[in-house]
Amino acid sequence: MAHQPRGGMPLRFREDVRPGDREVVRKIITASGFFSPDEVAIAVELVEERLVQGLRSGYYFWFAEDANGVIGYTCFGPIPGTSVSYDLYWIAVQNQYRGQGVGTSLLRRSEKTIAALSGRRIYIETSSRPLYAPTHAFYNAQGYRQEALLEDYYAPGDSKVIYVKVLPALEALA
Repeated sequence: MAHQPRGGMPLRFREDVRPGDREVVRKIITASGFFSPDEVAIAVELVEERLVQGLRSGYYFWFAEDANGVIGYTCFGPIPGTSVSYDLYWIAVQNQYRGQGVGTSLLRRSEKTIAALSGRRIYIETSSRPLYAPTHAFYNAQGYRQEALLEDYYAPGDSKVIYVKVLPALEALA
C-alpha cells in the first residue's frame, strides 16, 4: 500500500528485514539527535537479532521507503510473560520527513500487525526531557495516553514516561 507524504514521492512499506537495514537504522537514529551512542547500538542490535533469528527473535519491523531508500521504521514485539501486551521499541523517521505523516503511517501498520497477532495493548516508553515534547504530542495525537511516570529513571531530571494504547478488535482497525 502506497502513502504519499505531503509534497513528496509515494512511499512503499515492507516488513522484511535486510542486512543493509543495520546501517539505515544506525543513520536514522543517530541523525535524530535524540539518542546516546548506547541507545543507537541497541537499535542496531534489534535489527541484528531479527536477521539472525527471524521471527523467533520476537522483533517485528515496518520500514517506509521512498525512491532514495528507507526514510523511517518501527520495531515492536510482544512483552515476555504477557498474553496480549506489546512494546513499541522504536519509531523513527528521518528529520526531513517528520511532520509529513510517515510516522503515523508506520504506527498504524504496526498497530494492525499487533492486532493481527492478537495483541490488545501497546506500551511505549520515552524520556521526559523537553527535547521529547514533540514525541509526547505525537503519541497523544495517535490515541496513546500517559500511563506512568518514573521519576529520574534515566538520569536525574530525566524521567521515563510510559504511554499505552488499548487496541480495538482487528476489524475496527481496517
